[in-house]
Amino acid sequence: MNIFLNGWPMGRWTLRRWIGWILILSILLLGMAGVSISLGAVRIPLLETWSIILNHFFHFHFSPTWTENNAAIILKIRLPRVLSAIMVGAALSLSGAVLQALLRNPLADPFILGISSGAALGAVLAILLGCGAFLFGHYAIPGVAFLGALMTIFLVYFISRVAGRVPTQTMLLAGVIVNSFFSAIIMFLISATSNEKLHGVTFWLMGNLEFLSFQFFRPVFFYLLIGSLLLFYLAKDLNLLSLGEETAAGLGVEVERLKKISFLLTSLITGAVVAVSGLIGFVGLIIPHLVRLLWGPDHRFLLPAAAILGGLFLAAADTVARTIMAPNEIPVGVITALSGAPFFIYLLRKKGHVVYH
Repeated sequence: MNIFLNGWPMGRWTLRRWIGWILILSILLLGMAGVSISLGAVRIPLLETWSIILNHFFHFHFSPTWTENNAAIILKIRLPRVLSAIMVGAALSLSGAVLQALLRNPLADPFILGISSGAALGAVLAILLGCGAFLFGHYAIPGVAFLGALMTIFLVYFISRVAGRVPTQTMLLAGVIVNSFFSAIIMFLISATSNEKLHGVTFWLMGNLEFLSFQFFRPVFFYLLIGSLLLFYLAKDLNLLSLGEETAAGLGVEVERLKKISFLLTSLITGAVVAVSGLIGFVGLIIPHLVRLLWGPDHRFLLPAAAILGGLFLAAADTVARTIMAPNEIPVGVITALSGAPFFIYLLRKKGHVVYH
């Protein structure tokens, strides 16, 4: 039995196969989360880790064999951090998959198109000026970062727009230019601030999940949930767009409207996660291509699979970042860059062989 979305079957994807692979990927993500939570400067056995979590959140009645210190480490430090890593990785991967489909370019992702730097600029301004918190509480920084991302994508869109259309290569180049410009503004703001703020903001810009807590989880998850569901709904149109803009238009897709909505939604989820994680590059570049290589380019599977694998990848990268030099930590953005840069070079050399349809 095939899955039908708006009357269009998923071809070789049967309902059983689609659900089966999503379940497998979700189980892998859950396993990675457990391993990540148990590892750190203080290593806690995996069985004990899950016992603490199940007792606390699901009211299981395991007899406590752990110390209060271990329970505090799991519940107050590692669990929110791992959940945040999964959320950030999912958002960046999903955004990368959508942008690559829209621009039909294997090098497109939120980092390269400047969306991340625009979100970072908004977040840095909010942090340095201390504005917004008294009005919106914990929603302030993600909200300001979203506005920064939104302004960036509209700026890139405006620069790229020619005779009512947006050539994809022009938009990619405009994104690179805007990214460099905003990065320069961020460096100027950092150089003009106090030493205390300088250190915190600089470490944050390199990609850092160290200071995340549950107070930031709910607002960011809200942005991510809304944006992701709407992007999943657009999967059919993204499939048609991969055949070319003229072909998609002939099949009933409002191409320019699809671009605007998709850019808006990717700005929403990218801005929200950059606000709490800083600049983490290459996640949105690597994971969508990995999914395409393994399962094909159908966005109705690609989008949820990329989100799951993106969360798994960033959780693994963050685990390496905080354990490889324990008790000291390195920014998770360093790990993703070290693993992503070689893949980026590979795409530059082989981009003519990347398949979108």
